[in-house]
Amino acid sequence: MRQIIRCAAVAALSLLVSGQALAAADASHGEEVYQSCQDCHSLDTNDLGPRHRGVVGRKAGALTDYSYSPALKNSGLTWTEETLDKWLTDPQKLVPGSKMFFHLDAAKDRADVIEYLKEQAH
Repeated sequence: MRQIIRCAAVAALSLLVSGQALAAADASHGEEVYQSCQDCHSLDTNDLGPRHRGVVGRKAGALTDYSYSPALKNSGLTWTEETLDKWLTDPQKLVPGSKMFFHLDAAKDRADVIEYLKEQAH
């Protein structure tokens, strides 16, 4: 019986460790995923969407040289890891009436893109 408990404990610990490894954000993978964002965005230039360099920690709708939707401009959001994750999950749910409809289904992809954007602060 003790051996069964030990085996179960080892298996549970292995799952926990592998789950934590999957949860760790990977900026390199985020850069790859970010390529799909570049149809509308870039790091340094406004396009169909606003530029992203320095987005983490910035108030939503704060760039003076980009024409945001009134919904986003008046949202009161600040782009934190949490709000960016919600935004990338479903922008229309977070801010109905915003211009963005693109979303990332995979939590890992969202975390990795956010990690990449965090590294692109300056």
